[in-house]
Amino acid sequence: MDVVKTHHLTKTYGEGETQVHAVNDVSMTIGEKEFVAIVGTSGSGKSTLLNLLGGLDRPTKGRIEVSGKSLEKLSEEELTIFRRRNVGFVFQHYNLVPILSVYENIVLPIQLDGNQVDTEFVAEVIKTLGLKGREDSLPSMLSGGQQQRVAIARALASKPALILADEPTGNLDSKSSQDVLGLLKQSAKKFHQTLVVITHNDQIAQLADRVIRIEDGKLFEVQITGGDWS
Repeated sequence: MDVVKTHHLTKTYGEGETQVHAVNDVSMTIGEKEFVAIVGTSGSGKSTLLNLLGGLDRPTKGRIEVSGKSLEKLSEEELTIFRRRNVGFVFQHYNLVPILSVYENIVLPIQLDGNQVDTEFVAEVIKTLGLKGREDSLPSMLSGGQQQRVAIARALASKPALILADEPTGNLDSKSSQDVLGLLKQSAKKFHQTLVVITHNDQIAQLADRVIRIEDGKLFEVQITGGDWS
């Protein structure tokens, strides 16, 4: 089953001579439980593509389906609800609420949606990510790697079909980067979620099942890596 499908997806900024095709006629599919890395240089369009996949931005042309829903057909309110329930985001900046504890940060999106927290599932996510015992800590009491783990836990907690991570290790040292990516992979596999990671780091990309390269808004290479999930 394909979790993501795009059909001639295009995002254009500006007009006339200043017009830029940030994403240019992209058609692709991403399967259920697949781990895909999207790589490219700065300005290649990879973050714009990720924002389109997650419904954070709307395409100029083309179609995008996530879990069978055509995102371009949804109203802003419908899109907000769909994102909250079906897509988990992990960004380079952790975006944790400083006055909330680790646990409160993790369950905040679920509570904002008015849903009951699956405490057993959240406890399993916390354990998997090595945060057990830190539930009552404030973000300021954690290292950068630990804060990123909290951001990952928050993305996983609502049980979304799709996890989108934009340079999730960009603020971490190499050892912390490897640890966090390993945990993100392990968690996505364990909880049966599709994982898409944007990165400029080829070493990180080699952990994925498939590497998609993008330059000037166009996909020009798809590399099957057979990334090891262990």
